[in-house]
Amino acid sequence: MKIIISGSLAYDRIMDFPGHFSDHILPGKIHVLNVCFQVNGMKEKFGGTAGNIAYALTLMGEIPIISATIGHDNHRYLEWLIKNGISTENIKIIEKEFTASAYITTDLADNQITGFNPGAMKYSSSLDFNKLNPADTIVIVSPGNLEDMMNYPRACKARGIDYIFDPGQSLPVLDAKELADAIEGCRILISNDYELDLIMTKTGLNKEDLLKRVRVIIVTLGEQGSRVLTGDGDINIPVVKPRKVEDPTGAGDSYRGGLISGLIRGMDIEQCARMGSACASFAVECYGTQDYRFSPEEFSERLNGCY
Repeated sequence: MKIIISGSLAYDRIMDFPGHFSDHILPGKIHVLNVCFQVNGMKEKFGGTAGNIAYALTLMGEIPIISATIGHDNHRYLEWLIKNGISTENIKIIEKEFTASAYITTDLADNQITGFNPGAMKYSSSLDFNKLNPADTIVIVSPGNLEDMMNYPRACKARGIDYIFDPGQSLPVLDAKELADAIEGCRILISNDYELDLIMTKTGLNKEDLLKRVRVIIVTLGEQGSRVLTGDGDINIPVVKPRKVEDPTGAGDSYRGGLISGLIRGMDIEQCARMGSACASFAVECYGTQDYRFSPEEFSERLNGCY
């Protein structure tokens, strides 16, 4: 089965400030703020929802297809994807733009200042749905180009293609009606608990209303695990305990990779969610969203340990 991942590709540029931001910001001068924080250095990591989910799926033994845009500074990222056996065929290069980039500076108190340049993400990935076989395709629409996030669910429904809708951090800028339309008819709506509250607030739909429009809602709860909501009731999925917690960033995308892999294998939704939880447990053990690895044997051992 073809797994199409619509979302973003981004460089995460991470910096540490060896002090406290508050020591350099005068409370009475915030309206004329002009500060410079000299950092210890910078680490560049590969990120973006499409890249992160594809990476997790590849570790699960699947062959994902990324539908996203990338800028003229694409070489390091595309080389990384190819090195990890991930197809770059459907990645659209926008030569006049930089790749989407997040510049994240963290101080000693774990306060963060982030600058984000959407760059190439401002352009549609132009996925050709006419080349997809509805009986042999699943699409996940994750945070990325806003036009794609609204148009791809419509295209999936028009062609009878199963899709997962994962609006995530794009929720604040999505129009309420378009958001409700994108949710209507999806196989799975996935969000964290805050995002689900935001979805309900924006659309005016409660959980019961949403479950009349989607088959399943999955709510990720961080260290509390996740919850599967269906018309037949809720299923609590425990967290799979990692050996250590180094960095929780990207765990949600890893969860999605494990979840989708279970769907492809024909497992029931509870088993799929448990696979997502197991996959996420490896992600939090490493600094960076695409730096963890596991073998099939290691994954099975950890998954079996959560039952």
